[in-house]
Amino acid sequence: MGLTHHFSIAGHEGYLTVGLYPNGRPGEIFIRMAKEGSTIAGLMECFGTVVSVSLQHGVPLKVLCDKLSHTRFEPSGWTGNEELGYAKSIMDYLFRWMELRFLSGKQLPLLTQQMAVVERPASAEANHAPASHSQYLHDCYEVGDAPLCVTCGSLMVRNGSCHKCANCGGTSGCS
Repeated sequence: MGLTHHFSIAGHEGYLTVGLYPNGRPGEIFIRMAKEGSTIAGLMECFGTVVSVSLQHGVPLKVLCDKLSHTRFEPSGWTGNEELGYAKSIMDYLFRWMELRFLSGKQLPLLTQQMAVVERPASAEANHAPASHSQYLHDCYEVGDAPLCVTCGSLMVRNGSCHKCANCGGTSGCS
C-alpha cells in the first residue's frame, strides 16, 4: 500500500509517495518534483532515498518530523493546503504533512478499511514494523487535553510538563 500526495509550494510542484508497511506505518518515501532534471528534483529524490533508508533501519518518523519540520529556506510560500498553510521550505511542508497524516491519527479512516483486507503472517512483519496497528499508535503523539497554540492556533503536544506546538514550535510558557 502507499499514498501519493500532490503539493505545491510557491510554484514548485511535486508528488510525495509514501510506501506503507501492512500495519500502516511508513517504510519509504519517494519525492518527485515537476521540473525534471532540475537541481531541486535531483536533491529531493536523493533525500527521499535517505529518509527511506532511515525509516527502514528503525529511525522513528516522529524523530524525522521533529528534526525537519520548520526548517526555513527557499523555496517557501503558501501551499494551498488548508491544514498546513504557509511552508517555510519543501522539507517543512513534507514533514509537517507526514506528521499530520501518520502521527496525529488522521490517516486512520483511510487505512482502517484496507488494513482488514491485508493480513500478513507475523513473521513477515517481525523485522520491519510493530506487530499491530494499535502498537504503532501507542508510540505516536497523544494529544489528550492539549491547548491550542496562541501563535498559530494548532493543537499543541505534550513536551515534558508543558506543551509545544508541532506547527510553529511555540510553547505554553516553558523554555
